[in-house]
Amino acid sequence: KDLYELFSIDKKASEQEIKKAYYRLSLKTHPDRVPEDDKQTATERFKVLSKLYSVLTDKDKRALYDERGIVDDEGENEADTWKLRWQNLFKPLTDEDIDNFMKSYVGSELERTDIKKAYLNGRGCINYMNQTVPFMSCEDEPRVAKIVQELIDAGEVPAYDAFLKEPKAKRDRRHKKYAREAKLASEVKRQRDEESELSSLRKQLAVRNQERKGTFESMIASLEARYGCANGGDDDEEEFVLESSKKSRSSGAKKAKTTTAKTTTAAKGTRKSARTAKS
Repeated sequence: KDLYELFSIDKKASEQEIKKAYYRLSLKTHPDRVPEDDKQTATERFKVLSKLYSVLTDKDKRALYDERGIVDDEGENEADTWKLRWQNLFKPLTDEDIDNFMKSYVGSELERTDIKKAYLNGRGCINYMNQTVPFMSCEDEPRVAKIVQELIDAGEVPAYDAFLKEPKAKRDRRHKKYAREAKLASEVKRQRDEESELSSLRKQLAVRNQERKGTFESMIASLEARYGCANGGDDDEEEFVLESSKKSRSSGAKKAKTTTAKTTTAAKGTRKSARTAKS
């Protein structure tokens, strides 16, 4: 696995996509969000996560990694060291893991805290919130707007015009961009599913072919055992060739005799006709 696979992103991922992947992972690794007994392990995980994130978000470090597979300038084996530490600390994330986490996260107090933080850091910019709040999409904007309004009413956050008076043109651009990305993501998922299905089909066909081969070989072995030709296949073949040769010679001799007889009969008939004509 490379760093992009560890973050579950494409090699051409934008900085915003990397940030979102980092934030999603940090939700499960940040030391402040785990019980006291797990803080030491969480701290190690977060160090690894932060180190790799710093590589992918630094233009020069990322270029160095893309070209030579080196993390920072600490030696060519450093990338493998960090990846090994990652693999030892993190179990592979599956789609099911992400779905389960999303179900527990959306609507939770943790999401509310993240929305508040993103609102303050972005000074009400909804584009910024979309990029930093995990799982937030255009469909979530009405729900998120309600949460922000509650925070404003409670005096927890100021009322930013960027949020309350967002221009329609800006909102439309964001929604169009989201629609394009959603369509692309759907196409990528479809292709991935097709490739997975094709790979599964190939494996099934390979298994079936192997089973058929085994059945055929078993049938041949059974026939050989039944007719006593398991060890005499070559002798039987030679005997068959000799027998065929004998039949061919016998048939040729008979055909020659028949032709000679017909010729003799025809000659006799010709002489008889000649004598009759003289008389």
